[in-house]
Amino acid sequence: MSAAILQLQGVHTHIGAYHILHGVDFEAPTGQVTMLLGRNGAGKTTTLRTIMGLWAASRGQVVFDGQAIGGDKAQRRTPDIAQLGIAYVPENMGIFSDLTVRENLLLAARDARTVEQMDTQRLEWLFGLFPAIRKFWLYPAGKLSGGQKQMLAICRALVEPRRLLLIDEPSKGLAPAIVQNLIAALRELKRTQTTVLLVEQNFAMARALGDQVAVMDDGRVVHRGAMAELAGDEALQHKLLGLSLGAHQ
Repeated sequence: MSAAILQLQGVHTHIGAYHILHGVDFEAPTGQVTMLLGRNGAGKTTTLRTIMGLWAASRGQVVFDGQAIGGDKAQRRTPDIAQLGIAYVPENMGIFSDLTVRENLLLAARDARTVEQMDTQRLEWLFGLFPAIRKFWLYPAGKLSGGQKQMLAICRALVEPRRLLLIDEPSKGLAPAIVQNLIAALRELKRTQTTVLLVEQNFAMARALGDQVAVMDDGRVVHRGAMAELAGDEALQHKLLGLSLGAHQ
């Protein structure tokens, strides 16, 4: 296994009076896709938001590339965490509906004040991953389909080079054909050695993309290992998730 660029070590997160994460432990190997699976309410989104510093870890450590970025010994602000090369695509996508696709990407390109100052080579790479972004370049983002909005959200996160990409349920509510397009694009992204931590309820997508997996239940990690191992063991799938991957082709 590759060295881990991200490690969570005994992470606890409280939100007000609620204790959501209870000692979360797992790691994301560099250049791989790690799936974060579990039933609704297991703590997956809270885990992503804790990594990003949107919610502070009350105990334990979040370590990125050997540096503590969250926990009881260090807690960096979200903008500082982003500066390290971590991007987050939330479940609600976080795009600006009244702005065009071009304007959304320009806002995310922190080193550019105008479209002309954006990295054209990187834009062409994104257009290759998501051709709809070029096609709807001047469209208001609010008029895009759900799948196109998801593509835009991922492009916003990738418009500048990132070392770690956190994505929360990108296939939710999308048609199967659009999900297949997302799978193909994320497979291409794997070739760039970008590390991805992906929360997903579509198990066929998890199997197609995942190298490693961590399964959560009630704010804890209850299983860690190779995604292929989980995909090949229906009894383990039923035990951990209550579902069979084979039923979600």
